Amino acid sequence: MNPSIASEGDRWRLPGIANLHSHAFQRAMAGMAERMTHPSDSFWTWRETMYRMASRFDPDTLHAVAAQLYAEMLEAGYTTVCEFHYLHHAPDGRAYDDAAAMSRALIAAARETGIRMTLLPVLYMTGGFDRRPLNERQRRFGHDIDGYLHLFETLHREQDDTLRVGCALHSLRAVPADAMTAVLAALPPDARIHIHIAEQIGEVQDCLAIRGERPVRWLLDHVDIDARWTLVHATHLEIEEIVGIADASATVAICPTTEANLGDGLFPLRDYLDANGAWGIGSDSHSSVSPVEELRWLEYGQRLITRHRNIAATAGSPSVGEVLLSGVRASAAQSTGFAPEALARDTVALNGHAPQLIGATAADAADRWIFAGNRNAVDRVIVNGCDVVTGARHRDRDAIATRFAASMRRLLAV
Repeated sequence: MNPSIASEGDRWRLPGIANLHSHAFQRAMAGMAERMTHPSDSFWTWRETMYRMASRFDPDTLHAVAAQLYAEMLEAGYTTVCEFHYLHHAPDGRAYDDAAAMSRALIAAARETGIRMTLLPVLYMTGGFDRRPLNERQRRFGHDIDGYLHLFETLHREQDDTLRVGCALHSLRAVPADAMTAVLAALPPDARIHIHIAEQIGEVQDCLAIRGERPVRWLLDHVDIDARWTLVHATHLEIEEIVGIADASATVAICPTTEANLGDGLFPLRDYLDANGAWGIGSDSHSSVSPVEELRWLEYGQRLITRHRNIAATAGSPSVGEVLLSGVRASAAQSTGFAPEALARDTVALNGHAPQLIGATAADAADRWIFAGNRNAVDRVIVNGCDVVTGARHRDRDAIATRFAASMRRLLAV
């Protein structure tokens, strides 16, 4: 295995890390859903808090929150973000005069901060597998097929060196089979496609009851899944589904801190690695904005359930840190849609004088960065040839933070 982290003077250099799953607006509610609302609190009760927060956003607020989030991502070592964006319309469900206003707020935040973005406008049509209509709180997420394709085409024309536009299908419960077929047929052949899948046991049970198959099994049997696809979460899998995803060359976006925060479950990492599956990480709801924490807890979750250590390692690749960094590097281009040579211009430099890296060698630097504490060692970040973080600070940290604080006060005053 080629080292994922290399010495460069008094720094350690590694490729920029792609964050494969983000809902930017949820950065505003991080830490605000940790009080009991029901004796059986779960993802489904958390979702009620999320809906309330989502109802308060407009384009200016979204821009302020997203810019804060993206600056934090860059300072942590993420250089690309896949933004899974479903907050499309005004709170009452009516389209803004510019139907792409909320999407443009995210694009503006990415360009301001300098992060590379794959924007994934979301198709969201129904409230469940039974095709029930969207409820009042979901209306601002919804499109019909023509409206969605118009939004996609509008945004797709705005692609540039640091922006790609792909397609997000919210989930099987929110996109009927016939609508999925129609949208997929209309997409450009190189468009990246992301979908939430098998995140919750309840979702698996509902899919079995109504479609007669588990979600991933249904997707593999009814859609031409290939390397363009990223399956977000895919937490609850049977072995034949694991093998099916890997054989299709799709990527799984694993979001360990969000999956832990929501009580989703643990992804079957070792079986998936044994199947040679492609995977990456995402910060999703942003209870943490740190690739170190995502990678650490990806491994630690496996240790807790198996009661063994060094689960991601193999005899041929004994360093857990190297395996994890190599995994996220290998999946970045196919999941984000950026060319490998473009992503190669994005680098992260770690401070070799950081406590966790003092005396590090090529053999242990990756492990020590991921597993030796919570102090951020990122010193410099370059995206598309431009310095966006120097001396551990984003170039516009103070101005972005001031605007974020004002927006948060307005959000919380509602």
